[in-house]
Amino acid sequence: MSAVTWWGHSSMTLELGGAKVATDPLMTARLYHLRRSVPEPPEAASLADLVLVSHLHHDHLHLPSLARFGTDVPVVVPRGAAGAVKGLTRHELVEVAPGDSVHVAGVRVDVLPATHDGRRDKLSRRHHDVPAVGFRFTDGTTSVWYPGDTGVRSDFASVDPVDLAAVPIGGWGPSLGDEHLDPEEAVAAVADVGARWALAVHYGTYWPLALRRLRPANHRRLFVSPPQRFHRAARESGLDAVALTPAFGERVVLE
Repeated sequence: MSAVTWWGHSSMTLELGGAKVATDPLMTARLYHLRRSVPEPPEAASLADLVLVSHLHHDHLHLPSLARFGTDVPVVVPRGAAGAVKGLTRHELVEVAPGDSVHVAGVRVDVLPATHDGRRDKLSRRHHDVPAVGFRFTDGTTSVWYPGDTGVRSDFASVDPVDLAAVPIGGWGPSLGDEHLDPEEAVAAVADVGARWALAVHYGTYWPLALRRLRPANHRRLFVSPPQRFHRAARESGLDAVALTPAFGERVVLE
């Protein structure tokens, strides 16, 4: 049996046939100016055989959240992450770059390019060569595509079809820019790749409180409405995949 549980933002637990994979764990109530709108994930969210980290931004590579996983759990990170992030030493790190394929914890991980700034801090000139990446991974029974944070790419169509596509559909404003997918672009990306299920992620979890008060229209467009737009775009496009927007912590069995 395969299943997925969404813990908010881009944090998921993927239960494949033979392994549990966690993505971009972020389990804090507060991250700088951002506040979490749903409960912090339970201990079950830090049970995994493998962790995948797509890029160095603090909301995707969060050291306190990684520390909740056992030190025997390997972590796949973009190449250069270990040198760019102080304290990233407790776990076995598998550093990868686009084009790599690695086998870790019984899972084959194909590393894909992403259109996104991969630096730890956007204002820093350091570590500009650490890439943001996406992943296609499988244990041989269930396959998953998780592109991480990325803009629209012409090579989505070259990714082999998967059972589950987990695609970002939102953000926290004031705009998404060209390095994120909106709901309509996410649906088009899933259609390019091909999937049986399409799970929406990276929305409805964190938001700057001041921005919600000052820019309520942005809050509705980027935080509140993305799941409805995702389902509407899936219907209107005739997407073959089943669109999934589960509640926080809801386990969805893929069958």
